Parts: sequence; C-alpha cells; structure tokens
Amino acid sequence: MNEREKYIYGIINSNAALELFTTLDSKHLTGFTPNGSCETERVYTIPYQDISAVVSDSVAADCVHLRKDVLARLLVKHQKTIEKIMDSGFGIVPVKLGTIASNEVEVGDILEKGYGLIKDIMGKISDKIEIDLVATWSDFSSILKEVGQEKEVKEFKDKLLANPVEVTVDDQMRVGVMVKKALDKKRERYAQKMQNHLKAITQDFKTHEPMDDKMVANFAFLINKAKHKDFEKMVEELNNEWLEKLNFRCVGPLPAYSFYTLEVKKWQFQEIDWARKKLRLMNDFATKDEIKKAYKALAFSSHPDKNPNTPGIEREFDEITKAYGVLWEYCLTEACSFSEEEFKKNAIMVKVKE
Repeated sequence: MNEREKYIYGIINSNAALELFTTLDSKHLTGFTPNGSCETERVYTIPYQDISAVVSDSVAADCVHLRKDVLARLLVKHQKTIEKIMDSGFGIVPVKLGTIASNEVEVGDILEKGYGLIKDIMGKISDKIEIDLVATWSDFSSILKEVGQEKEVKEFKDKLLANPVEVTVDDQMRVGVMVKKALDKKRERYAQKMQNHLKAITQDFKTHEPMDDKMVANFAFLINKAKHKDFEKMVEELNNEWLEKLNFRCVGPLPAYSFYTLEVKKWQFQEIDWARKKLRLMNDFATKDEIKKAYKALAFSSHPDKNPNTPGIEREFDEITKAYGVLWEYCLTEACSFSEEEFKKNAIMVKVKE
C-alpha cells in the first residue's frame, strides 16, 4: 500500500478507482511542497462504497504557516484541479484547501465518517453550479462626492467650514465616519436590488463581505446548470441599468464552494481529555446538557469581573471557554464518551465548513 500522505481535493459520485489525470496531460497542475519547490503528480480516486475521494500523493503542509506566495500557488492548483474534474463531467463536493490524510486507510475513514453528510450534499448540488458575482463602483471618486452632498454630511461639513480654525481632529474623524456610514447605506441599497433581481432564478445565495470600499456587492449564487444562460442575461440587465454606476464580474461555473465545502477535523485524544478535565467532568461519559452546565458553573465562578485581583484569572477563563468549545464540537450527538477506546471511533469528524 502506498503510505504517502494524500492531499484531498473533493468527493465525487463514483465507486471506481480512477486515474483521472496522467502526468503528461496535467503538467500545468503541479504540486507544491512546503518549501515552495514543485513536482508533477497524478490525480486519482480512492473509492468507498459509491463515493470516491479525489486525491494526489502529497507532502503535508500546514496552510496557516505557508508563505503567501506558496499558499497562493497551492490555491490555484487546488482550484484548477477541481475545475478539470468538473470539465470531465463529474459533480464534486469540494474539500477545504490544505486537507491532508495520513494514508489511504485514513482517506477511507474520512469517507466512512462523512458518508451520510456527503450523500446528502450530493443530492442537493446535483446538476447545480456556483456563480460568484462581484459589483464595484465604476467611478469611486464620483460616488464619494455624491455621498458628500447628502444632507446630513453636507450640513455638518458646512458647519465646520464656517469656522475652520476651530475644526478638531475629532471633527474630521466624525466626517469620515459619516461618509463611511452613508456609503455603506448606498452600497446596501444597490446590493439589495441585485439580490431581489437575481434570487428568483437561484436555488440559494450567500452574501460575502466586500473586500474594500470600492466593492458594492460580493455574492455567491447556487443555480441549476440549465439556468446558467438565463442568469447571465439577468446580470446583463443589471449592467445595462447601472451602466455608469457599477461594473459587474461573474466567476464560474464553480463547484459549491460557498455552500458545501467539507472540512475534516482530526481530533487528538489529549485535546479531548484536557478539555474534559478542564471542565471537571470526571466520568468517561457526558451529555451535552452536562457539558453546558459544567461550563456555565465554571465560567460564572472564574469570570474576571468576579475575581478582579486574582492573578491569571483571565487565562483560566479563556481556557474554560476553549475547553467548552472543543467538547461542544466533539460531541456530535446528545451525549459522548471520553474513553480512549470510544474516542478512536470519533477521532475524525467531517462537517460543512462555516
């Protein structure tokens, strides 16, 4: 058995062990090691029942600590691989960037643990694609001038200009806050109109935060493949309506990144055992209600406001809160076991990335 680590791109509806890309026809899909060097690789599947993980042999890398340029290349490679899979006719449930399994056996464990969730998602995204829509101001300077002429902003600015000698830094900051607030309201009005116009043709949508002040809207829409052309036509209608105000950019078709990207959590027994002891749960079994009650009691008694002169109390409070978060996430049902033998059955958790 090949014991190299497996980089997981996503899950497809197939029960076959497939060689998806050969080295020859995937030269543009190069793997990146943690130090930034490159190597060609094969992309293939590891099946479990009627689903398969799309993987490549990979050197494990912690995405949190990768250099930005290496992380950017890894992201491009990840997305291009998934796009190539979609181009081959497969629907795919994407997996979070940087997901590594220790070996083929662990890939099987992940598929087994997530099987029910994965099959449910596959049903929801069958014949569907994601389209990302970004709208930006065509002329941001003109928009700022327009905002500056709104009644509340203009009146305050005129008041300051009437006596410029007494204008303080706080006054200037207040103008900036007022302009930002008015700009946000204008952005929200446009974004709401876009949403109302497009949501009738979509199955679902997500609103992402604008990346900067020049961005008006940042949407992800889940649509039927058959409605792709209709969606583009409706975006074009918006573009014609706001030709001098906004620029539109559509990205897709994409897999359902914004809706159903899977995240694999691999627990360590020491982490669960630490959290159990931190909440003073001494039995090898606890219900969610018991976990919550233990947390509330300790959080109340160790709150920094109640112990202002106790050294290290803030750290203790933070650790109690962290322990509660760990156990609440680990306990998938109404009760869970903390014994090491039972832990092994739940050491891998598959969920939809929030």
